[in-house]
Amino acid sequence: MKQFIKNLTAAPLSLCESAKSFLQSGFWGEFKASFSWTPFAFRVVWENGEEKTLLALYRPLVMGMGFAYAPWGPELPDGFPADDEARTCALRETAEALRTFLPQSTAFVRFDPDWFSCENEPRPAILRPFTRASSDIQPPDTVIIDLNQTDDQILAGMKPKWRYNVRLGCKKTRVFRADADGLDTFYDLFTRTARRDGIAIHGIGYYKRLFEAAAVKTGLDLRLYLAEVEGLPLAGIVTLFRGKTATYLYGASSGEKRNLMAAYALQWQAIRDAKEARCAAYDLFGIPPDASPVHPMAGLYLFKTGFGGRIVHRPGSWDYAYKHMTAHLFGAAEKVRKALFDARKRRGRGGGGVNHASLHAEIERKD
Repeated sequence: MKQFIKNLTAAPLSLCESAKSFLQSGFWGEFKASFSWTPFAFRVVWENGEEKTLLALYRPLVMGMGFAYAPWGPELPDGFPADDEARTCALRETAEALRTFLPQSTAFVRFDPDWFSCENEPRPAILRPFTRASSDIQPPDTVIIDLNQTDDQILAGMKPKWRYNVRLGCKKTRVFRADADGLDTFYDLFTRTARRDGIAIHGIGYYKRLFEAAAVKTGLDLRLYLAEVEGLPLAGIVTLFRGKTATYLYGASSGEKRNLMAAYALQWQAIRDAKEARCAAYDLFGIPPDASPVHPMAGLYLFKTGFGGRIVHRPGSWDYAYKHMTAHLFGAAEKVRKALFDARKRRGRGGGGVNHASLHAEIERKD
């Protein structure tokens, strides 16, 4: 059988700053190290000689066991076959190569591969011996807006009601960059969103640490935007600018004066700023898998897809077991937790961008 990986060796975490995704960057590894994760960095040499980096995060579980997680990894070499069997083979080789370097207590390694298909195409599949995780960590479905367009072209790609709401929001609300200084205000909005939607979020220290970690990194710009009217905060979003991609990470709303369309004005400001920062893409970072009206996050799907852009589908989270019994028990417990989480989402259905926090609640607790 063909071998896709020529060599995988340990590397300094700083090497991962060359990764395309922020989730595979040294910055992300350093940040997660503040919250019970241990980062491991690697240099991967593929069979065509191309070199990539790989970030894996290790976290203890119970009874001396733990698991590893490679968010949006591994990064495949250019021109790699868009074939499920070949990709699965490369993923299996990665998992086996990691076994040598990870702690012996590692029960399984979880991958969120960053390869994707576009709307109306079959979702990329991961084959045996991998098993589908009970819960995704990163959202496998998203909307990506092409920023290599004029403002008028981006607006023309939106649904008519969204263009109207953007203009109304910009006219009726004041949108401004608050960054770390605005975290207390944002967190107040975030906690209101969490109560309204029945979700769990981190303490404010998590988000303060995120801004602190971003502040010391070159080539990375973490921004907090707030929207207010007459001094009353209505909504806020956190967006990460890195390389060619701007990613909408978190959003929150007070739930007041929703007719002023603050959520639309915030997104438009971030999109325009991303263009000015020479980003090529704006990732809205997470939607339900389809437009089903019975999905508990159906409103979020409508909100984000209304801005236009390309809908993409990733495989989601997949596990490779080193210790099968422990991995099975963890999966069963995770399935129960997901059922409880989904029940809370069903009780807190809504739209207008507010439930962006709901979609990421599971990520917030685990990633």
